[in-house]
Amino acid sequence: MLKVGLTGGIGAGKSEVSRLLVSYGAVLIDADRIAREVVEPGTPGLAAVVAAFGEDVLSADGTLDRPKLGSLVFADPERLATLNAIVHPLVGARSAELESMAGPRDVVIHDVPLLTENGLAPLYDLVVVVDASTETRLDRLVRLRGMAEEEAMARMAAQATREARLEIADLVIDNDGPLDALEPQVRKVWEELERRAAKTA
Repeated sequence: MLKVGLTGGIGAGKSEVSRLLVSYGAVLIDADRIAREVVEPGTPGLAAVVAAFGEDVLSADGTLDRPKLGSLVFADPERLATLNAIVHPLVGARSAELESMAGPRDVVIHDVPLLTENGLAPLYDLVVVVDASTETRLDRLVRLRGMAEEEAMARMAAQATREARLEIADLVIDNDGPLDALEPQVRKVWEELERRAAKTA
């Protein structure tokens, strides 16, 4: 089994890359999706979040009010650390569980947005970074996701720098161009990942 960390700054096109990799046969473990699952109603994760932050972080239907929780933690490093201490171990345990179901020749892609920021590169056999210029990413966030320019800039600034991501990359996918230029690159990376996975089997 080959364990691959996939990351990229917001707007770089990581979701499209992971979609393509899955279409070729990769096993995808999506950290963001798991982070949502572990705090769904009825989970120990949600109970722990409510115990730490109070009933105010719940919506009327009993689900986690993410924007409200976000506004509490992002300006307060101590509260963010409390939240991370609840969620990260749960995400780690579920990721390990999903990974254990993969076969010996599988390429397991861990889609981890904050891989660089959290120093997680050593957990993987190699790291693939989806890269695009700041200008390209800003344009996508404003034009395709409908974000206000100030919000997009703030979200980008809150993440690791492009240089820091490239520093930990074993393979880089350049997604500065149009969508049709992306597929051949991802296919090439997939062939390399398969080659390496065959050696680990």
